[in-house]
Amino acid sequence: MLLFLLYFFNDILSYLRKKAVILQALIRYIAMKVFTKIVDLQAALSCDRKQEAKIGFVPTMGALHAGHASLVERSVKDSDVTVVSIFLNPTQFNDKSDLEHYPQTFEADCEMLENVGADYVFAPSVREIYPTPDTRVFDFPPVTTVMEGAKRPGHFNGVCQVVSRLFDIVQPDYAYFGEKDWQQIAVVKRLVQFMNSNIEIVECPIVREESGLAMSSRNERLSADERMLAANIYKALKASVEKAKTLTLGETRNWVVAEINAHEGLEVEYFSIVDGLTLVDLDSWNDSEYVVGCITVYCGSTPIRLIDHIKYKG
Repeated sequence: MLLFLLYFFNDILSYLRKKAVILQALIRYIAMKVFTKIVDLQAALSCDRKQEAKIGFVPTMGALHAGHASLVERSVKDSDVTVVSIFLNPTQFNDKSDLEHYPQTFEADCEMLENVGADYVFAPSVREIYPTPDTRVFDFPPVTTVMEGAKRPGHFNGVCQVVSRLFDIVQPDYAYFGEKDWQQIAVVKRLVQFMNSNIEIVECPIVREESGLAMSSRNERLSADERMLAANIYKALKASVEKAKTLTLGETRNWVVAEINAHEGLEVEYFSIVDGLTLVDLDSWNDSEYVVGCITVYCGSTPIRLIDHIKYKG
């Protein structure tokens, strides 16, 4: 009888060990995978496409926050496989100091991405993305030449270089971008047309801190006091929607600039009220059915350059 029980328990233990091995293999299979090489990512995606999987893609430069997480969550909801790139693209920085001080938090980024359900992280080296210097020139006026395009020469050319490269590598069905970078979305849409691509660009709402400040990786470079100060940007933008009901477009623009500049430590670089599609400056509220105010403000002693926008019509 004792021998029988020993054999019985041995069989149970063997069965449990086999189950544990299977479970561990399954966990390894479904866990988020990190790729640094194009060939490895494309091999995985090729297998997914054979299963007719829809691919969602979220391009980032790292230093991820809740705004990025919302993009990934949207992709996970819409797609069968979600790819997130973490690549600090040197060609879109016209200020080398800005590139050098950009936050890099790769381990924390990966932890966040796994928590929100990303399937693949693509974290290539600069050499992997640009094995030779990228000399391509992208110019889609007026969307690439006004506002950020005028203030940051070469910025959108760098954006188009890296986004086109990533799109060619990943070949997604959907690509997700946050509305905080309003002008960038317009540029990427023109790029997709230029590439004659069927990629669907999905615009996702701005995620804001409790104070109203638009979430940005650059916010990490603000002190606690500067963060509170920066909240006045959105406060003024939001108040201007009500002001616009009685003020002309020009008066509204001037009011926002004066309201923000009245705070010591804030300086408006530009505030443009534009057509939401063409990004052309407007003279009157009646000039368009889709009116957006886009602003860039320097904040603090460093100072840190912050962008935001507000919709007036449309």
